[in-house]
Amino acid sequence: MRAAAARLAAAGQPAAGLEAQLLLCAATGLARTALFAHPQRPLDALQRDAFDALLARRLAGEPMAYILGRRDFHALTLSSAAGALIPRPETELLVDCALALLPAHAPLRGADLGTGSGAIALALAAARPDWTLYAVERDAAALAVARTNTRQLEAATVHLLRGDWLTGFAAHSLDLIAANPPYVRADDPHLGRGDVRFEPRQALVAGVDGLAAIRAIVPQAAAALQPGGLLLLEHGWQQGAEVRALLHQGGWCAIFTQRDLAGLERVTGARRPTC
Repeated sequence: MRAAAARLAAAGQPAAGLEAQLLLCAATGLARTALFAHPQRPLDALQRDAFDALLARRLAGEPMAYILGRRDFHALTLSSAAGALIPRPETELLVDCALALLPAHAPLRGADLGTGSGAIALALAAARPDWTLYAVERDAAALAVARTNTRQLEAATVHLLRGDWLTGFAAHSLDLIAANPPYVRADDPHLGRGDVRFEPRQALVAGVDGLAAIRAIVPQAAAALQPGGLLLLEHGWQQGAEVRALLHQGGWCAIFTQRDLAGLERVTGARRPTC
């Protein structure tokens, strides 16, 4: 474990010690407490081979969420696989905004657009059992991950739909639309670095300025939401002003932007006019 942590640190992984522990747990089936309670325990050949294989994947840059097959998000543990974007802690802010701004016990209807692993819809469903959530995803591989999570969490109020944003939703049929759409510029240099190299590009990139998906969603949301309905959009930390401008141009009301724990503009919301 110490040797693996040293190799991960040399490869530039800031959480090298923790990652070495988690990889060893995955290879051996042991809990982290067992690693420290019985440090003298030898690995058998199969465990050593499994650990070496997992370590090699991480040293090649593959995300821990894909290697371990899971990711924690808003008090849930979700299955994670290469076909779906890995849920980020920043996206929990979008969930928190929805929970804070809408009544808890009303039978609301909401849509999570570009659901990926299903994280947003499933977190909302866990916190608000009276809500009906539609998790929309156009990519079949991502939808399969969402289906696995929905089944494992027995989320009966989450309905998976394969589609393109809000196509097929009736006018005024929703109370909430939440989306963590692609918002990275096509020429962003970060696309060639770190974990994002392994994530589906279509879940990250949205045209030359990163706003193509949001431009498509905003007018569709205006048609699909009830008067007074809530739209919540996650976006890049430098895109808040542009997203607010799009909403102003579309005639939305009560426009706001929420900052994440790092103090960066992360989620912008608005209400559909009531008249």
